[in-house]
Amino acid sequence: MHDPVADNHTPPVLKALLAAIPRAADELGRLFARHGHELSLVGGPVRDLFLQRPVSDLDLTTDAHPERVIEIISGWADATWTVGIAYGTVGLRKDATIFEITTYRSERYDRESRKPAVNYGKSLIDDLVRRDFTVNAMAATLPGHDLADPFGGLADLARKVLRTPGAPADSFDDDPLRILRAARFTAELGFTPVPETEDAMARIAPRLEIVSAERIGAEFTKLLLAIRDGGPSAGLDLLTRTGAAEHFLPELPRLRLEVDEHHRHKDVYRHSLTVLDQAIALESRYGLDRDLRLRLAALLHDIGKPKTRSLLPDGRVAFHHHDLVGAKLAKARLRALRFPADVTADVAKLIELHLRFHGFGSGEWTDSAVRRYVTDAGPLLTRLHALTRADCTTRNRAKAQRLARNYNELEARITALAQQEELAAIRPDLDGHEIMRLLGIPQGPLVGKAYKHLLELRLEHGPLGHDQAVQELMRWVEGQK
Repeated sequence: MHDPVADNHTPPVLKALLAAIPRAADELGRLFARHGHELSLVGGPVRDLFLQRPVSDLDLTTDAHPERVIEIISGWADATWTVGIAYGTVGLRKDATIFEITTYRSERYDRESRKPAVNYGKSLIDDLVRRDFTVNAMAATLPGHDLADPFGGLADLARKVLRTPGAPADSFDDDPLRILRAARFTAELGFTPVPETEDAMARIAPRLEIVSAERIGAEFTKLLLAIRDGGPSAGLDLLTRTGAAEHFLPELPRLRLEVDEHHRHKDVYRHSLTVLDQAIALESRYGLDRDLRLRLAALLHDIGKPKTRSLLPDGRVAFHHHDLVGAKLAKARLRALRFPADVTADVAKLIELHLRFHGFGSGEWTDSAVRRYVTDAGPLLTRLHALTRADCTTRNRAKAQRLARNYNELEARITALAQQEELAAIRPDLDGHEIMRLLGIPQGPLVGKAYKHLLELRLEHGPLGHDQAVQELMRWVEGQK
């Protein structure tokens, strides 16, 4: 362990990086000092300053207990909130800067608890030692900007490795969610756990069972939305390799046992990570930005394959209807992880539709089939474009080029029809009110059946026009009699 006192002589180059700390933070540090208390910038913001990454919300730590913090900031902060006060945290805003001030603490999970028990610490070192990784166990005093780095976080930052301040097994045992956090830092920052860290992740992974689904879902979302191109797949691979994924996303590691029906890939698991990478790379092409729905669909699009695996007479393996089975599995898993209902429904829909393009062949689709493709996708059409293109991972260059040409043709067909027919909002030529007026009937099941019939005609033949639509309606009614 480094001597924290020695770190008070912070090198000028580091002082220059810490100079980017907002003035409001230094002002707050002076305010705490006048009241006889310590205050330091801590954790992620310090790490990001050294990485020269943007820093927005600021995490601070202090020896003052939460009630005392509220007294000190009263009259200085523009707004305060105490939603996290049970965990020793007080939030505040000063002008445009958001702060979270947490009392020095140590927290540990009870063996059967889903929530950490919080105990207040007595010093900055007490607080830093309970942090997840050494790169997050650094602090800069306010307003002096002296660096406290008792566990060598700065050196680990330069090496881009993840170590824990104390024994790694103890760290992950204290808060098992740190296992997912290690994967997120792997995805987001390109860090690599040292062997003892990864070994401890594997040993403690079963403890994830005590962590709430909400916390796991939130950390999983951050991992998927990592901003480095292709970064999420590295973090997911770490979770699979250590066995952690088994405890919150078992469908992912199960894909390692399957072989793609076209023998294009080493396994479906690697294929799925590649599709995720390619979907991320396609986001800008389709005007998407870190799109959670697309990334979830790309990762989970083949999770129905283990349940639908069958052996064909010629010895090949097939996964018939894995799109429909996968959509149901994805819906169940995302609900279990407490994802929002709209996100869950959209991801399931994308998985259900992800094979639809392969019926397009070499451009044989009729206008009716194109209309149905667009209508079924609805507002998810752009994401379906990205997912379908990403799902092509064949190493056969000629085949890949042929699939790309075919999808270019399909998109061109969609654009042409959209200009002619307003494909984005296909409706029958007669609405429900007109159907009721023409037939002289009140609202009820018959109106819905008539509307559905006219919609089918619209999809099959394009716009009919009002008069022909009326004739078709009357012909349908006659058939119903």
